[in-house]
Amino acid sequence: MEAVRLSQAQMLAAPSELLVEEDTDAILMVRVKAGDREAFGDLVERHKNAVVNYLTHMTRDRDRAEELAQEAFLRLYLKASQYQERGQLVAYVMRIATNLLRSQERRSLRWRNLKGRVVANEEAPEPSPQSEVLSSEATAEVASALESLPPRFRAPIVLREIEGLSYREIATALRCREGTVKSRINRGREHLRVLLTPYWKGETP
Repeated sequence: MEAVRLSQAQMLAAPSELLVEEDTDAILMVRVKAGDREAFGDLVERHKNAVVNYLTHMTRDRDRAEELAQEAFLRLYLKASQYQERGQLVAYVMRIATNLLRSQERRSLRWRNLKGRVVANEEAPEPSPQSEVLSSEATAEVASALESLPPRFRAPIVLREIEGLSYREIATALRCREGTVKSRINRGREHLRVLLTPYWKGETP
């Protein structure tokens, strides 16, 4: 009896009779697929630091890394039904984040290419220590000029230069011939050159 009483006392002195184990990523994803937002929050809390740190090393910009990480987890949540459990959730999220980063960089490159197509070489600003600021300002000017174009010119330029669609894909999207698409893109670029010439020459207020 003494031994029994001692055992009971030891049990009462223990911090907890049962230890609660954390759900695995696999279990949490099953819950996420069922619409459990709390489970999704647990996943984000568990892995966000690793994703943000990875993206910070890739971009050298903590704020940008946090934005991309947030978008990556949002994509995970929205496409949870497509996730297949292989015990590699972290790698899966990292792949989403990497693809987002690549897409962002491709889009940035397309913007730079578009600027190059609507600026004559002799009118382009000379490189300077403030080149990064000038580049950002120039992008804003191009975007503003682009917004002022009629939709028939703006749409194909955006689809081609920014989204990277082929002429055939654009023709299908806009329900017109490929020749029409090419013509509108060329005319749209010429309109952009005219609109942006005062800026490149420093004639804007």
